[in-house]
Amino acid sequence: MTPLSAAAGVETVLKMLEGRWKLVILFHLFGGNVLRFSELERAIPAISQKMLIQQLRQMEADGIVSRIIHHQVPPKVEYCLTEWGQALCPALDALLKWAALKDEKIAAITALHAAKTGTYSEA
Repeated sequence: MTPLSAAAGVETVLKMLEGRWKLVILFHLFGGNVLRFSELERAIPAISQKMLIQQLRQMEADGIVSRIIHHQVPPKVEYCLTEWGQALCPALDALLKWAALKDEKIAAITALHAAKTGTYSEA
């Protein structure tokens, strides 16, 4: 794999995950959770119904989310992660740990600066 092809691959994956709500939806579905549409609506109250539908459909088209339709009255639709979607969990966990390193580094730099200058500020 060349740096160019690696960058293109990462860009493709990031495009699949872009959108304000996709990661929030994913975190609700991790761990094998199977949720009805209404349960996702309640779990993410700030998202509109239209946006939830749009984000779920995009992730379904990308093979990240599976939509299960139960033919009954009233209709029942459930969502879960595909095996490939569930495989995102360790990668996103690694990103969270990486992001936490930044906060630790900033705190260490701030403390070092305060010790050198004799000034202390609360960040």
